[in-house]
Amino acid sequence: MIFNSYTFVAFFIIILILHHLPISWKFKKINLLIASYIFYAAWNPPFILLLWLSTVIDFFVGKALFTQDNPYKKKLLFVISLIGNLGMLCFFKYGTFLLENFVSIVNLLGFEYHPATPSIILPAGISFYTFTTLCYTIDMYHKRSEPVKSMLDFSLFVTFFPHLVAGPIVRPPQLVPQFETERVATQKQIFDGLLLLSLGLFMKVVLADGMLSETANAVFNSTAVLPALDAWIGVLAFSGQIFLDFAGYSTCAIGVALCLGFVLPQNFNYPYAALGFSDFWKRWHITLSSWLKDYLYIPLGGNRHGKLRTYYALMVTMLLGGLWHGANWTFVAWGGLHGFYLWIEKYLRDRKKSIQHKGHNELNISTKESSWIGFFYALLTFMLVNITWVFFRSNTFSKAWQMLISMSGTETDGKALLTTLAIIKVAVIIPLIVITHWLMRNTKVLEVAHQLSWWKLGIAWSTIILLLIWSQESGSSFIYFQF
Repeated sequence: MIFNSYTFVAFFIIILILHHLPISWKFKKINLLIASYIFYAAWNPPFILLLWLSTVIDFFVGKALFTQDNPYKKKLLFVISLIGNLGMLCFFKYGTFLLENFVSIVNLLGFEYHPATPSIILPAGISFYTFTTLCYTIDMYHKRSEPVKSMLDFSLFVTFFPHLVAGPIVRPPQLVPQFETERVATQKQIFDGLLLLSLGLFMKVVLADGMLSETANAVFNSTAVLPALDAWIGVLAFSGQIFLDFAGYSTCAIGVALCLGFVLPQNFNYPYAALGFSDFWKRWHITLSSWLKDYLYIPLGGNRHGKLRTYYALMVTMLLGGLWHGANWTFVAWGGLHGFYLWIEKYLRDRKKSIQHKGHNELNISTKESSWIGFFYALLTFMLVNITWVFFRSNTFSKAWQMLISMSGTETDGKALLTTLAIIKVAVIIPLIVITHWLMRNTKVLEVAHQLSWWKLGIAWSTIILLLIWSQESGSSFIYFQF
């Protein structure tokens, strides 16, 4: 079941009615849990067994980890949790990928080995709920928080349908306490939630699917070298599509949860106005980047053991972060390129501190956020991010290289692919996204909405609804469902 479907509209109305009935809080939570399983079962019912298995293992192992004093038994329990979580993730998401690479290596060594290709179906959102449960057992191992007392609360924490399939990636302290006491949405929360849901669907259905996806697909599916204009338009189209699609889902998820009285963490904060790549990862997929920082980058040493260790931790974190997105070496290259950008940024920042320490003055971009210099710095960051999207979107390195060659403009015999209308759409929408991000970079959409007069907000909201109804046929699954 996807947010951008009439089936979900009917489903959500029923859930809202049941959630506001005068029944006990326990029964309301049971209703939410059943609804979450129904929501997930709409893709493939048998995969609910994986959710149950992950939930049950981590609930009991987490409790045992917290109370266990024997270090050897504690490590054994932790290994069981890792095998249960990462084992399922590796099998379903990376099984075929690992087999293909193993076969390539064996054949390269001169051994003929051609096994049958396994038919493995990727469960929707497995990366998201695996990280959700994994952070719980890691926290229990280090005793960073108290174990969840109720199996019902823990099950709902793992499977709560707004965040289940594509995030935000929640941690126990962010959501479990909200299940312990009754939550009834206020009139303001329902209003804000419906507004966010409408905005998220508008971003996904009208802009990402209706305006940009066709152009991005046409360029990246092309087998020929293209003119530089067409190549750049295609990459910019995907840049807008991936943001509007994923941020649209997160906005919908936060809005749906708010209508039920729950608060989910923010996942995007106008990333295309980022001043550099460390700032970008504080604004893009915030819950994943903070997860990687706390559970991977810091355990690898972070910035506490010298520069070389920091560079190592940065690159490993970004490479694994890239691999998290998909079982393909192009995703690893995408993560590695972000790691390389972060290396350069850290080197320049350290050099700048050294110069300032010696008494020289140098421009501090962070104090010029509202200046034209800051804007052009954000624009440079955005353009470099677009280069990384080439690897994210391309299925093979040869395709990525073909796109980069086309973007460079060194091939002058490329045949034009895009229509004038397609180019105009991207040339209008992408600058509007970048400018909006820059103007909104230090505020929130709900804050702006609350400052508008009722008639201005009414006109804007009505326009969004009308465009959604008109564009509904162009809706498709969210991109991050495959991750």
